[in-house]
Amino acid sequence: MNNNKSKIRSILLVTLALIVGVSIYFRFMNPVYNNMDRVSADVEVSSKELVSSYILNEKSANSIYRGKIVEVDGIVKEVTFLNNRNTILLYGSSKYSSVICDMQSNQIEEVKKLKKGQKIRIKGVCKGFLKDAILLHCILTNTQIDE
Repeated sequence: MNNNKSKIRSILLVTLALIVGVSIYFRFMNPVYNNMDRVSADVEVSSKELVSSYILNEKSANSIYRGKIVEVDGIVKEVTFLNNRNTILLYGSSKYSSVICDMQSNQIEEVKKLKKGQKIRIKGVCKGFLKDAILLHCILTNTQIDE
C-alpha cells in the first residue's frame, strides 16, 4: 500500500514539474512581441537584400537575421486576409521568393489601406526562410517611403 502511495506521489510531482516547466518556457523563452512599436530593430535591410542573403547562404543569413527583430523596406507585392491572418508579401530579389510578413491583429486598418506597388517599412521577428523569408509579429513602421 505504501509503495502505491509513493508511486502516485512521484507521478504527481513529475506532472507538476512538467506543468511548471512548460509554463516557464512559454512565459520567458517564447516571448510574444505585443509592444513591437517600443522595441528597436536589431537589423535594417531591404526586402531584396533579405531574400538575396537567404538564397546565397541560408546558414549565414540565419546567423544574421533569424530570431532577431528586423526592419524591412520593400514594395508591396500582395496583401491577404486569409484565415483571420493579415499578411503582406514584399517583393524579394527573385520572382519566386518574397518576404512574408504576418501582421499583428491591431494593424488591420493600416494594412487595408495598402496598395500593390507601394513602398513601405515593416518591423517583425525573422523566423527564417522556406522559399520566402518569414517575419512574424509585424507592424507597419512607415507607409510613406520616398523612392
